[in-house]
Amino acid sequence: MAPSFQWWAKESHRGTPVVVKMENPNNWSMLELESPSEDDFIVPGSENHKSGQNNKQKSRGKNAKQLTWVLYLKAHKAAGCLTSIGSAMLGLVSAVRRRVASGRTDSETVNVSENPTVKSRFYSCIKVFLWLSVLLLGFEVAAYFKGWHFGNVPHLQLERFVSMEFGVRGIFDSMYSRWVLIRVDYLAPPLQFLANACIVLFLIQSVDRLVLCLGCFWIQMKKIKPVPKQAIHDIESSDSKADIYFPMVLVQIPMCNEKEVYQQSIAAVCNLDWPKTNILVQILDDSDDPTTQLLIKEEVHKWQLEGANIVYRHRVIRDGYKAGNLKSAMNCSYVKDYELVAIFDADFQPAPDFLKRTVPHFKDNEELALVQARWSFVNKDENLLTRLQNINLSFHFEVEQQVNGIFINFFGFNGTAGVWRIKALEESGGWLERTTVEDMDIAVRAHLHGWKFVFLNDVECQCELPESYEAYRKQQHRWHSGPMQLFRLCLPDIIRSKIGVWKKANLIFLFFLLRKLILPFYSFTLFCIILPMTMFVPEAELPTWVVCYIPATMSFLNILPSPRSFPFIVPYLLFENTMSVTKFNAMISGLFQLGSAYEWVVTKKSGRSSEGDLVALVEKDQKHQRGVSVPNLDAMERDESKQEYNKKKKKHNRIYTKELALAFLLLTASARSLLSAQGIHFYFLLFQGVSFLLVGLDLIGEQVE
Repeated sequence: MAPSFQWWAKESHRGTPVVVKMENPNNWSMLELESPSEDDFIVPGSENHKSGQNNKQKSRGKNAKQLTWVLYLKAHKAAGCLTSIGSAMLGLVSAVRRRVASGRTDSETVNVSENPTVKSRFYSCIKVFLWLSVLLLGFEVAAYFKGWHFGNVPHLQLERFVSMEFGVRGIFDSMYSRWVLIRVDYLAPPLQFLANACIVLFLIQSVDRLVLCLGCFWIQMKKIKPVPKQAIHDIESSDSKADIYFPMVLVQIPMCNEKEVYQQSIAAVCNLDWPKTNILVQILDDSDDPTTQLLIKEEVHKWQLEGANIVYRHRVIRDGYKAGNLKSAMNCSYVKDYELVAIFDADFQPAPDFLKRTVPHFKDNEELALVQARWSFVNKDENLLTRLQNINLSFHFEVEQQVNGIFINFFGFNGTAGVWRIKALEESGGWLERTTVEDMDIAVRAHLHGWKFVFLNDVECQCELPESYEAYRKQQHRWHSGPMQLFRLCLPDIIRSKIGVWKKANLIFLFFLLRKLILPFYSFTLFCIILPMTMFVPEAELPTWVVCYIPATMSFLNILPSPRSFPFIVPYLLFENTMSVTKFNAMISGLFQLGSAYEWVVTKKSGRSSEGDLVALVEKDQKHQRGVSVPNLDAMERDESKQEYNKKKKKHNRIYTKELALAFLLLTASARSLLSAQGIHFYFLLFQGVSFLLVGLDLIGEQVE
């Protein structure tokens, strides 16, 4: 007998390797796995073969019954899976129903000074696209069942037209053929041109992002770090005795109705390690709430009694928002006695050694105007929204600002956690109220006057991230409308300035156009408008690498400064595209000077503190409460529960109409992509549509009070 060359089958056995035995048919979870019987290993032709055949005939009924139980088990598991999916869908639908019933739409918070017609124009355009896509989806589904199966090869449509030119059957076929001809001749060319233009802008912005990442890698590899000139002089000098440098420093905290955070910010600046005679703290209160004003006054008075050099200022005429507040404070007569000014927003908590790590950079460096520290966040792990913000801001500080600070000596001032030379502020024109980004305005004007900036990536100042989507949305609107206002105002000054051509090009093309205008434009246009429209006009195509690979690569680069956030790379990509609606709307408002461009809303804070601040606060409370009688704990608990109940009653969620309209647009386009069997496009549109749906129903972040 010839040997078998099927060597890979030597370990296999004949018969049934595993037998499933049901202990109780009514209990589907009780199973027993038995090993193969001896009959499975009987060799054909042996003496036991005949008896084995008889045993097999007896066991056929048993095996058939066991197979039936296995099929029942698989059917039960499938039914359980479907049941769990159905219950999850019902839970989501009920949550959506409750949200729609109890939520408030964003249209209910329209600014009174703003034209509602202008504000709703953008939403009306999105609704037109939505209803048009719904009609086209119905038309395409009907065509699909009529036999118009083109897949993802548009040229097959023209071949079908040629063959059907004299034999079109039915009114629907005639209408659809005319519609496809209109797409080919009139709709596809301009849509493809716009898509190609956005792809070019996308690639340019991706190259800029890649260059920034390479610059950051070079800084990390070479360990480049800004060092004060005096420190270098002390190292090179034979005399190891360094001069003591304690210039007069003015510390400003502008705030407006921020009773949640005023205590921790005032405590942080009053604990700065600096000679008391060389520092003055200004509390610049723009609050219009008398209760908040009284609380801040009492806090300032308390620190005055403890020996802090601190003053309280409140404006009678509150014009110009934060810029007007800072401008009014700089007009005080005693400001001329100070050389530097440190600015902190109301939720920032600088470390005690903040001034000792930033101020030395000004010594023997008369060209230096600003020393900026990076931000760290006490609530970055609070919810998904704060995690995604942490990814974005980590890239902004560690990559954008660090690279620009090292290689160009210029970056946009962040409005807080920075120390300015007062002489540079005065020579640059001081604080102006012409835009909602007064920090970027003063930074650009100082750069045009030849001043240099330093960014310290290793000096952190703790602050708080917005925990609700409503607060984050308003913050991003201000951050993206203001730069466009500023670009319109300062473009003539940039062109007429005496700085170098390279610095002018960097300001105009990189700082303003590419990172402030082009980024929100192509992000919204390409992924929220062009991509879904190409599903209904398949003659205009977007390559797979544009939809998937390049965005994934850019998201990976963005997440490198915060590697612990790597599991959130997909939600980050989807959320950034979702935020492009707000950023695009803000960019258009600022560029064309619409009403919402001048809207200033103070970002809502929750008053979270770091762990060290909480420990210090507990110790301080224990110190002040010595000799005091024990309070009535039951009464305190009742009051706290009552306050908590009232607080919960005031909380609500909003429904964002623009995001919801775009969610249905993208989901409709994903349904259309199924007819063309476009895998990557379908998944991207589906997940992006779900992302818009979650944001539109305010299911991300915390509730808003």
